[in-house]
Amino acid sequence: MAADPLDSFRLKLMQELLPVGLAVADRARKGGAKDVMAAFQTGDGDPLEQLRQEGEGAASQVRQSLDRLRPGLGNPVMKVEVRDVPDGPGEPLSPDDSAALQEGLGRIAERLQLLEQRLGAE
Repeated sequence: MAADPLDSFRLKLMQELLPVGLAVADRARKGGAKDVMAAFQTGDGDPLEQLRQEGEGAASQVRQSLDRLRPGLGNPVMKVEVRDVPDGPGEPLSPDDSAALQEGLGRIAERLQLLEQRLGAE
């Protein structure tokens, strides 16, 4: 399944460019151009990665806000492939599996009965 180029571009913007941009804007707001340039003048690893990590919290909030506006806009919906699985005989259960299944179903039935009693009592 080929990825849609626009979706790929939007994903790249949301995941990589947005956090860096927000970190740069925050540094510029707090300390001006001097703080922005400080990120690139230190010899501690990749400055873009450092900025991405700094801005990730704010970017996450922006993405969540975009998702409230329209689901999938901030955090992309992952595409999945759906296919039919033919009905057919499955593997037979072993006696141990069958007993465990019956035990689990019994616990579920008991809890449902208890829930129905509690709901009926109110």
